Amino acid sequence: MKTFYIIANTDKAESLKLSYEIAEYLVSRGKHCVIRGQEQRPEEVHSQLCAQEVEGILVLGGDGTLLRAARELAGRRIPFLGINMGHLGYLAEIEEQNVPAALERLIADEYTIEERMMLSGSVYVDGSCTEQDIALNDIVLNRFGNLRVVDYEVYVNDQYLNSFTADGMIVSTPTGSTGYSLSAGGPIISPTASMLMLTPICPHTLNSRSIVFSSRDRIRIRIGEGRRGGMDEACVTFDGDTCVQLKTGDYVEIQKSTEVTRIMKINQVSFLEVLRNKLSRS
Repeated sequence: MKTFYIIANTDKAESLKLSYEIAEYLVSRGKHCVIRGQEQRPEEVHSQLCAQEVEGILVLGGDGTLLRAARELAGRRIPFLGINMGHLGYLAEIEEQNVPAALERLIADEYTIEERMMLSGSVYVDGSCTEQDIALNDIVLNRFGNLRVVDYEVYVNDQYLNSFTADGMIVSTPTGSTGYSLSAGGPIISPTASMLMLTPICPHTLNSRSIVFSSRDRIRIRIGEGRRGGMDEACVTFDGDTCVQLKTGDYVEIQKSTEVTRIMKINQVSFLEVLRNKLSRS
């Protein structure tokens, strides 16, 4: 690799400091490097990305920083390498102390690329599609306003599945199985798999479990009627961002996206080994 783009978590001073150190190191090795926010012209990096001059994107922060970058730059097909500056990173493979060795591997083209599936969600309010977005980890519907449970009517490929009375519903990718879905009791799935997983959040029943669907399936989640036939409110978020408010009768359709996120792998470490190390630290 010869040309790099660095995205740092601007809320963390240590991430910004490391980004300048990485840029200085790469330039000293004869490589070209642009740090987000330091472009001479605002359109400069976008023209580079469109022309695919940038060969690799280095993301400094936690998994949240990489998730935002993946959504923002979806469609560019430029691979990401996550450098973990957070507490628990499944997507960010490289720890801060291993950065110099990782950069040398990138310069020498000694890496592999994993493709991770993404989700596409369409939000329908009053029968019209008002929002479309994508997610690498998950699309989440959650209660909004009063602290009470909501009825979520779930359809798969236009066929009614069930109604869940719960705080919310999570539709996640295999990559997202180690995120919010795991906290809600969902299973862990190998991130290179291709499937959709539906997990209720705090369901008001004793027998609600996560359900795994084929990546070819399409899931619709509709907000049911409130107590005594009243109006209920909820909101939908994409990777914890872009909150869109919903009410009774509104729904979200979720399916596999045509976009993918490409993750660079430096270490020949299996997912099970990464998982074991992360779980032992959590």
